[in-house]
Amino acid sequence: MTLPEPVAEKLKALPARPGCYVFRDGAGAALYIGKAKSLRARVRSYFQDGQSDSRGFIPLLQKHLADFDTVVTRTEKEAAILENSLIKENRPRYNVKLRDDKEFLTLRLSLDHDWPRLELVRRPAADQARYFGPYHSATAARRTLNLIEKHFQLRTCTDRELQSRSRPCLQYQIKRCLAPCVYEVDRGRYAEQVRAVSLFLAARHDELTRELEARMAEAARSMEYELAALYRDQLRAVWLVREAQRVVAVSDRDQDVLGLYREGELVELSLVTVRSGRVVEASSFSHKKVELPDDELVGSFLREHYGVEGLSAGLIPDEVLVPVLPEGAAGVAEWLTERRQELAREEGTRARKVEILAPERGPKRQLLELAVDNARHAFEEKRRSAEDMDQRLVQLKERLRLPVVPRRIECVDISHLGGQDTVGAIVSFSDGAPDKKRYRTYHVKGVSDGDDYGAMYEVLARRFRRGRAAEAGDDKTEWELPDLLVVDGGRGQLAVALAAASDLGLPELCVVGLAKERENPLGDKLVDRVYLPGQKNPIALRPQSAELFLLARARDEAHRFSNRGRKQTGKKRRFESELDRVPGVGPKTRRALLDALGTVVGVREASDEALLAVPGVSKKTLVALRTHFAASVSAATDAPATSDGEA
Repeated sequence: MTLPEPVAEKLKALPARPGCYVFRDGAGAALYIGKAKSLRARVRSYFQDGQSDSRGFIPLLQKHLADFDTVVTRTEKEAAILENSLIKENRPRYNVKLRDDKEFLTLRLSLDHDWPRLELVRRPAADQARYFGPYHSATAARRTLNLIEKHFQLRTCTDRELQSRSRPCLQYQIKRCLAPCVYEVDRGRYAEQVRAVSLFLAARHDELTRELEARMAEAARSMEYELAALYRDQLRAVWLVREAQRVVAVSDRDQDVLGLYREGELVELSLVTVRSGRVVEASSFSHKKVELPDDELVGSFLREHYGVEGLSAGLIPDEVLVPVLPEGAAGVAEWLTERRQELAREEGTRARKVEILAPERGPKRQLLELAVDNARHAFEEKRRSAEDMDQRLVQLKERLRLPVVPRRIECVDISHLGGQDTVGAIVSFSDGAPDKKRYRTYHVKGVSDGDDYGAMYEVLARRFRRGRAAEAGDDKTEWELPDLLVVDGGRGQLAVALAAASDLGLPELCVVGLAKERENPLGDKLVDRVYLPGQKNPIALRPQSAELFLLARARDEAHRFSNRGRKQTGKKRRFESELDRVPGVGPKTRRALLDALGTVVGVREASDEALLAVPGVSKKTLVALRTHFAASVSAATDAPATSDGEA
């Protein structure tokens, strides 16, 4: 291949030392950043004729590459640390990102409060509270919190609610809280619950079990049977958690096991967390269009997973088992060891050395196979879900006699409150999943209050105009028309939608109406029905059918989204000042006018000199204010009188 002159010259002088390399385009932006045990061997491998690197971005890299830089380090560990910093700083185009930017969730137990509570936080603070975690996934953290709230009687309300409440909430009624907000609560008993939660979250299950058994026996001897039943339920919760933790080895070492399964560019990673020989958690991560080889993929995951801010030393294990060792594995392990020890010093604990292993046989290999099985299972489950959705869409096509499989479905709904704040909403689904980038709300202004049909015609006419422009190539592709349009309503709403489509030159657009479940005058229950164009009687769909599931989901989402838009519009109207309707008067000028003159009446009655003295009010603004107030007075004078003679 023909290389740019700066690249060819630098390739000749590359050292056989560890370090990092940065490929750049003609504008100097970073295209790809990597690390190497030997810069000479690694960087040259990208440009050798007949090289075996089949990653899809390599041709693009070679096409856009204009120059590259190298940074020599003394050790592989320094190369791993430098690579992490360079990627975070430059955000290169072709480096894969394997996690989001959010911090891990942590459970916080506020021990300095009179009535401690457990809550989820993302950033631990330097206070007197105890922190447990962080958790690899938000689902795991919330599942743990829900389990504790179910079986341990700690308050769940905020400090403000605790101080202002005058009667106990539902948590007290269902025996999940002692209600210290209202009643006199035994502080010793509450402290017992706090200690039990601490032991539970710290995985000191043996100690917690002994204490709960002793308390249960004491409560039974004292004939406090309700309290004994509470301890029994807490014991059962601990037993269930312990049974769910599969024992995989008799070991006191903490391990993270990374399983990898891929089919082409589709990759599934599974992280199995093993603590003291027990599997305590398993999470999976899906990624598309990943063209990195397995060793770079593993290296990227380790860098991003353990390099995140807010990590605790307990989340970095003694051993990381991987299917293939990344480039510079020894340096990465050394970096992890130093990071773990640094975090441990901040937390006042001690930490051991971290090893990265790719086991070939024995119990550790069995653990790795378990993680790979989890990754394969998660991949197949997600693919099966996609295949099931394809089958549902085909069934919908056949049931509604559509010309094509409705890959893209849109649903429209109108919402208003007593004729006011009328809002139309259109939601979009792609392959059965919400496509929120295509959601749209429309503020209806061209029809009278309460005219649902007129509002629907206006909304659809505006939508269809944008759709026609998109088909003609004059608008963005996100306005392309759907395969199926669902109208929330019956025969009347369907007729309005068909009229709008016909008037806008779209007679071939597939439109159906979905009527909600109701009862007829005879008391018969009519299930959800679909109205088709040109057909008098609707189609009744079975309550649990796949077709109804898809349509009802779109209908319910449109209803939710339109109500949300209507509430926002109503809130804006209620809090709107008359000055907001004056052209040229923005929020700052409005605030200055009200601060200087007190009220809108004061602004209306103020002299020209007083208005011009307000910061931000120019002669142009003064004219706009006078014109607006004169028009409002004229409108009030011309309004028809009521029976009481008032306008």
